[in-house]
Amino acid sequence: MASKLEAAKSAADWSLLTRLCRQALRKNGRHPLAHRLLGFALYHKGDIEPAFAAYRQATALWPRDAELLINFANVLLGQLRNQEALPLLEKVVALRPDHSVCWCKLAQCCYLIGLHQKGFDASQKALACAADTPQRVNALTQSALHRRELGQIKEAIADCEQAISLAPDADFLYTNCMLFMLADADRGIDDVVQVARTYGAKFGEPWRSHWPDYSAIDHAPWRRLRIGFVSPDFRSHAVMYFVEGLLAQLDRRMFEVVAFYLYPSGDHITKRVECHVDRFIRIDQMNAQQRFQAIRDAQIDIAIDLTGHTGSNALDVLMRKPAPIQISWLGYPATTGLAAMDYKFTDEVTDPPGADDQYAETLYRLPTLFCCYRPMIRGPLLRYQPMYQVQPTPALNNGYITFGTCNNLGKLTDQVLTLWGRILQSIPGSRLLVEGKNLAHPSMAVSFRQRCDRLGLNSERLILVEQETKNQYLTYHSIDIALDPFPLTGGTTTFDTLWMGVPLVSMSGDSFKSRMGVGILSYLGRTEWLADTEDEYMHVAQTLAADVNQLNQLRLGLRDEVEQSPLMREDLYTHLYGEGLRVMWLRWLAQQQHPEDEAAQQQAMAQWVQEFPQEWSTPAAPSVGLEPGKRVSLTEAHALLQTLVDRAKSLDTPHGDSIEDRRWISVTELAEKVLCAVPHDPVALACLAEVEHAHGHTEFAVTYLQYATKAMAA
Repeated sequence: MASKLEAAKSAADWSLLTRLCRQALRKNGRHPLAHRLLGFALYHKGDIEPAFAAYRQATALWPRDAELLINFANVLLGQLRNQEALPLLEKVVALRPDHSVCWCKLAQCCYLIGLHQKGFDASQKALACAADTPQRVNALTQSALHRRELGQIKEAIADCEQAISLAPDADFLYTNCMLFMLADADRGIDDVVQVARTYGAKFGEPWRSHWPDYSAIDHAPWRRLRIGFVSPDFRSHAVMYFVEGLLAQLDRRMFEVVAFYLYPSGDHITKRVECHVDRFIRIDQMNAQQRFQAIRDAQIDIAIDLTGHTGSNALDVLMRKPAPIQISWLGYPATTGLAAMDYKFTDEVTDPPGADDQYAETLYRLPTLFCCYRPMIRGPLLRYQPMYQVQPTPALNNGYITFGTCNNLGKLTDQVLTLWGRILQSIPGSRLLVEGKNLAHPSMAVSFRQRCDRLGLNSERLILVEQETKNQYLTYHSIDIALDPFPLTGGTTTFDTLWMGVPLVSMSGDSFKSRMGVGILSYLGRTEWLADTEDEYMHVAQTLAADVNQLNQLRLGLRDEVEQSPLMREDLYTHLYGEGLRVMWLRWLAQQQHPEDEAAQQQAMAQWVQEFPQEWSTPAAPSVGLEPGKRVSLTEAHALLQTLVDRAKSLDTPHGDSIEDRRWISVTELAEKVLCAVPHDPVALACLAEVEHAHGHTEFAVTYLQYATKAMAA
């Protein structure tokens, strides 16, 4: 039987293997190999829950079978159930303390759940008992990942470089190295570009001769284009603060929107994306060739990568050129290094003239900021609740200035902390609040405080706050002035900071990664908060701190400034983004018709512009995705909302009746869908006021009506 089981496994015949395992277990309920392989076979068949049930039964019978335990842990990790995998892997390393693979798997498990010190310690155990090059590379990779989260950027880069020297054909090592280099003050953008070029030459160029020929596709200049957004981040992820509005509002007269999802699990945000887009295609379980074919089969005209050199990316797919035009945007603040990526969306401030040499892509500079922010993606209706409204600056009550940062600790270099120490010394009584992962762990907090003391930043003036999702935005109520790190400046965190009314001090730099603050503050119209030198940075911080009453007035008006600026003008941004897509399409057509003749290309484009469809001259009517594959106009959504409200009111019963609650819940759910498509829609807000009034929540009802009134006046 054992030979039959192994043969079925080798043949990847999961149905046969499942039958053989069950047959063996009927004869011998404790058959060790059958127990090891049944869950494995079921998992590969796609029977996830039955696989877990089989593994649980097997581990109950064989609690000290290390191979069984690590196999179970592996399938749990594959479903991102790391908390459940952790105790299994802790048993595994206790059973096999000299096995590098086991320690590596424990380190991998710890990463996603934020146990970075534990993960780093496990990686060092893995490194110490590595028996060959692959094991050493895996251990160095895990070490680098956890070092970065612990703020040990230089050491993380050294681990990556050592791993590359051992395994130069492993593409993910270059990705990690570039990502970590961005935060190192001693590594300039030229260093990052050099690694990107090596990556592009080594992994991308061999595919160039295999790129598809797109000469047969419809070359009509004004036809409806199919746009494919490729990402693992259509979920609770920073990317969604900038993508959701675009997916919902991109003009459907001109574009069909397709999402290719690379992550093995989703959440409530994923469900919203499924409603926003015209097609949602899961490709996470496919290999690179299958993913390439899925994009080709969807006949995508323009593929947009939202990940770059970050986790779970699809660069190994996009380097094969599954679409005639490919764009890099968001996710990663530098070049992919790939010739297959034609363009990068950016702007003329964040990537000023002269920055083009830093990219393999052609820069398409939007006439606005490179992205557009939408807050509160985890709970869209929370943005209207009192606890998330801007509050007076805390110095009014504290009697001292609290500076603060909520950025990844990996961005807080020695140079940054030293400068922040100088700022605290120059302002009597001031404090520095640092929010970050693992700061609730005593060893991590002590280590961070000791590091600050060594750099001249008095640790007694530190306020350390553990980073928790539930406190996103709320921590800013405790910060008077935010300090942006450098050379890798804040991105999403900067938008969060400003939207919560907290002014930000930022340093200018020489590349996108160090100019995100420059772009954001420039388009906000707050360039007085930018500095070119450390002395200027210090002066800006001191100036903001000098007058607490003035600081408070600034704070109370900042959210309106942000919402009315290009930082949050989704209507403006979506129009300009769509215009950029069409320009890229026309350029591609012209290049196809007149290769090597730039003058003829320009003439062709000029002619096509004269043929612009007049019906597209007026803005598209907004629409709302009610469910996957079903979109209605905003007017139709309003009518549906009113019908639901009227029905709930007509059947109103004493408070607490489940039927009444269900009907009002339906109103709330539809109103939220409308607001996720069209922020601040006054009709949806008025309907939410009806919901709150029906439940006796007068204060919340008034709040929604105030927002509705404000939206109508805008």
